[in-house]
Amino acid sequence: MSRDILIGVDAGTSVIKSVAFSLAGEQVAAATRPNVYETPGPGQVEQDMARTWADCVATIRELVERVPNLPGRVAGLAVTGQGDGAWMIDSDGEPVGGGLLWLDSRAAGLVAAYLKTEAYQRHYRLTGSGVNACMASGQLAWMKKCQPERIARAATCFHCKDWLYFKLTGARVTDPAEGNFTFGNFRTRQYEPSILEGMGIQDCARLLPPMIEGSREAGRLSAAAASATGLPEGLPISLAYLDVICTALGGGLYDRTGRAGVSIIGSTGMHMRYAPTLADVRLNEERSGYTMCFPVGSSCASMQSNMAATLNIDWLLDLACQAAELGGAKTSRAALLSGLDEKILAAAPGQAIYHPYIFQAGERGPFLDPNARAQFSGLSTKTNFVGVVRAVYEGLAFAARDCYLAAGAIPEEVRLTGGAARSKAMRAIVASALNANVRALSREEIGAAGAAMMAATAIGVYEDMEACIEAWVTPSLGEITAPDSSLHHLYSNLYSVYRSIRETMPPAWAKLGQIRQEQTT
Repeated sequence: MSRDILIGVDAGTSVIKSVAFSLAGEQVAAATRPNVYETPGPGQVEQDMARTWADCVATIRELVERVPNLPGRVAGLAVTGQGDGAWMIDSDGEPVGGGLLWLDSRAAGLVAAYLKTEAYQRHYRLTGSGVNACMASGQLAWMKKCQPERIARAATCFHCKDWLYFKLTGARVTDPAEGNFTFGNFRTRQYEPSILEGMGIQDCARLLPPMIEGSREAGRLSAAAASATGLPEGLPISLAYLDVICTALGGGLYDRTGRAGVSIIGSTGMHMRYAPTLADVRLNEERSGYTMCFPVGSSCASMQSNMAATLNIDWLLDLACQAAELGGAKTSRAALLSGLDEKILAAAPGQAIYHPYIFQAGERGPFLDPNARAQFSGLSTKTNFVGVVRAVYEGLAFAARDCYLAAGAIPEEVRLTGGAARSKAMRAIVASALNANVRALSREEIGAAGAAMMAATAIGVYEDMEACIEAWVTPSLGEITAPDSSLHHLYSNLYSVYRSIRETMPPAWAKLGQIRQEQTT
């Protein structure tokens, strides 16, 4: 039997999954395991690295059991995963503590101070990316100050996917997107020593692994990893870019005309425009957002990310569940979501304005403020529960508009991915808030597909990435949800209020942050 299967491994925040695809991009089977993380201290969020590898192995082994003769059919495997964070190993390849996640905010104070320096201005010009507490740079600076023994023990600083690639192949490397938006120059795709110097961590340069292009070169599955996974030794293994770029790749960000964008409305929100050339990259006065290398030539993805997206919806639904329990009733998120789309679409728009800054580390796009917090404005006794839910949906759409405008302009068409893309109400509200056509994708595992696409080009299944995109992505584009012109007019007026409120709030947020800090000390 021919080698006709590719595997995409996607180690996300909530779950780690392994997905089998045909060479033409059809999904064959998937296996998942939930992720577990710990909070060893204030603002600290870490994931057990050994368990993450064990869970990765378990998902691959499940695929081996589910797909007939998978070891004899698999042509290659690619691995992607959650971005940011710091996953460190020693010279023997053993973890140095847990892997710090993007949810980790221990470095918030250090980063807030760094944002006010001249060094940060240069940092932004080089990376094209804003610095926030979830990035490895700030986390290394915090560990150097507070846990120097941990830095001393470490030999390499990975991200999640790099750790899994190391366990699969034994190679200590990272990808160009992750390496450059954190420590490099997106124009040269090389590390910039001045960035580490500016953050006072120049001695950590020894921890940074080389960057490799996973769409052009592949490692080989080691004997130990072959024994663990049940896959054949020597199997080509591609280090894909971090999950947000793989989702952009699998979600249709590449567009020759530059008219399309991709919005991920999942736990976090990411809003991306394709920059075909370096000249198309637009930096902003807020010095926020990300410029990430894209695996097509020298192109980039220009993006802004609001820290929390569906986390806002989860929070509100959980409040409703708690309120029901106070009255002696039981309900769940799933029960509340059942039929909610139609109720939201039937509700009056604009019953309140909601700013979706629910995450405790503040906001990162399109502005940087660790003290930013969620809020409702304009509530009255006439505002009902469905109106509040709709306001949250609208707040996420306004956040998307805020992010796209900071990146240059709103795309003519937005390809929507993430859990909220399944919501008819969300698609309609986003389309009208942006005044753009919106499409969801029929494919379920977009990030894993993007990773597998990199393996497909690395091993020569397709001549280049453009050919792979045409085969894998174009058929999965869903029907268009067009904007409603009258609703867009209302949302344009509401967005101007949304923007003015968030520009007025920083002093109040800072004072609230100070009060909270005093309460915890």
